[in-house]
Amino acid sequence: MSYIEPAPIKDKENPLESMMQRFDKAVEILGISEEMYHILKVPRKQVIVGLPVTMDSGEIKTFEGYRVIHSTILGPSKGGIRFDPEVSLDEVRALAAWMTWKCAVVDIPYGGAKGGVACNPREMSAGEIERLMRAYTTAMLDVFGPDQDIPAPDMGTGPREMAWLMDEYSKSKGMTIPAVVTGKPLVLGGSLGRTEATGRGVMVSALAGMEKLRINPYRASAVVQGFGNVGSHAAALLRERGVAIHAISDISGAYHNDKGIDVDAAIAYRDQHEGSLEGFAGAERISGDEIFTIPVDVLVPAAKEDVITRKNVEGIQARMIVEGANGPTSAKADHIINEKGIMVVPDILANAGGVTVSYFEWVQNRIGYKWTLERVNRRTDRIMKDSFDKVYETSLKHKVSLRIAAYIVAIDKVASTYKYRGGF
Repeated sequence: MSYIEPAPIKDKENPLESMMQRFDKAVEILGISEEMYHILKVPRKQVIVGLPVTMDSGEIKTFEGYRVIHSTILGPSKGGIRFDPEVSLDEVRALAAWMTWKCAVVDIPYGGAKGGVACNPREMSAGEIERLMRAYTTAMLDVFGPDQDIPAPDMGTGPREMAWLMDEYSKSKGMTIPAVVTGKPLVLGGSLGRTEATGRGVMVSALAGMEKLRINPYRASAVVQGFGNVGSHAAALLRERGVAIHAISDISGAYHNDKGIDVDAAIAYRDQHEGSLEGFAGAERISGDEIFTIPVDVLVPAAKEDVITRKNVEGIQARMIVEGANGPTSAKADHIINEKGIMVVPDILANAGGVTVSYFEWVQNRIGYKWTLERVNRRTDRIMKDSFDKVYETSLKHKVSLRIAAYIVAIDKVASTYKYRGGF
């Protein structure tokens, strides 16, 4: 029997500290009391579980799993489940808090949560992943619930894993409960538009930012760092609206073409080559770090956290950064970006399209009626555009960046709701 040790915090800036630095600045501007500060800062619940799983070899391995409920002030908590070797409690705490502010900034009646298991799904069989997901669900039966805490897919998980979660939870309750989880396959109550939702929100945010900067999309250029679900859909949707995609990247490296990359061809190539762009011939191969220095109108970091830091921020030549990933910019790089006059549409706004359509999936499950794709997209676009406008107005009012403005909007909403509910 062996124990899978969760990875230590990476040799980067702690994502929790980065989030808290922005949080602290917004709280200071709002004049939040010390009592309210601690109410908003401290997670409501943190669960750590050991998950013994029988591997295909017959060996039993014990994995460490987490679920952090940051807030339930606005409603049931909402957040993905991450299967990744580098999952840690600090990372999950940061991501749970981000979910609270993300839901609040787009005015969705959810609190924030996040889950994770320290494992490497790429080295596990489907059967091993299924047993791990079912063990995690069983350990969280008292935490999950359609009115309590609603998980979703994240890095290393997808519709298949959410189907297993729904099935395991439903079996324990003696009835089918699709609303316990979102991001499910369509046949199990998933929503149309969910797969591309986060990328679509990035596209809407980018176009809203271009409008403020008076950039014509049909004369604009962009690079997309990270070509997974979020990055590839963002690239395709931006291309549909006239923006030339000059570079894309994934773990294999970056691919640059000044005349514009055929995004559909890149997606087809990736899907035919086990999710990798390795060997893609439609562009020149460059190093992964070079993608940040290409002179374009829009840079979309859509991979992992802390990819834009003090070490590489000086080389960025984009006019606007639209954060498709959670926490791609470290807090210590913020002031340099602001000094360079680059507009940043922050993660808690730019990638909130995913949780918006997750909310729509939950609503459809609760009322037992499926919406059309056109209705899902129309309502998502409206929420994203209205949220951008509110954050932009707040930034002008307080003379702060869009990032701090987004935190101001979110924190003010959660704090006000807490007061109305008589929390003190």
